[in-house]
Amino acid sequence: MSDRRPAEPTVTEPKAPQGVLFIVSAPSGAGKTSLVKALLERDAMLHLAVSCTTRAPRRGEVDGVHYHFIDEPEFLRRIAADAFIEHAEVFGNRYGTTAAAVHEVLGRGDDLLLEIDWQGARQVRARWPGAVGIFILPPSLAVLEERLRGRGQDEDAVIAGRMARARDELSHYGEYDYLVVNDDFEQAVATLAALVIAERHRREPQEVRLSGLLGELASTAPD
Repeated sequence: MSDRRPAEPTVTEPKAPQGVLFIVSAPSGAGKTSLVKALLERDAMLHLAVSCTTRAPRRGEVDGVHYHFIDEPEFLRRIAADAFIEHAEVFGNRYGTTAAAVHEVLGRGDDLLLEIDWQGARQVRARWPGAVGIFILPPSLAVLEERLRGRGQDEDAVIAGRMARARDELSHYGEYDYLVVNDDFEQAVATLAALVIAERHRREPQEVRLSGLLGELASTAPD
């Protein structure tokens, strides 16, 4: 009787996602939301991640489009199930992006953009080291404060608090791959678009997208 053990089953690694995961962060008032909106309008292959939140919908917000609105128990259940690639509590409300949503978009070859703060960005990089981080900077603190005051919605004490938080957020710029100054809006959008295009053409993701072509070219190469 042979004591040879059966061979271990072959484990096939899942195919690497073809899309690129982008993280865009900025202090309040730097113009991040407007820049991201303009960028998405220019690029049909780039999608904005729809986060989950426990806060109530605001006027005009649509469930599944702006956010996935869920209650606190459901959010906590998803945390326990390790469903989020990142999550945080902001001003008493919870926000998070599910890993399933990220895999679904990147797996079909499209690119995904996460509009999150530096704390969320740290969580994402821990689970997705290939994520590309872009930090939006204001041209100066004076301009940043002017933009916050220009909204006409907050009192001086609130503005002071936002500026203090902005200084803290700005101290984390070194954790990102790219820095974009939002001085001239159109130039900043063009720069973001150029970064997206450049990242798409890195060798690693291109080897996945162009596997058929590369295999054909290799088979016809001279010995």
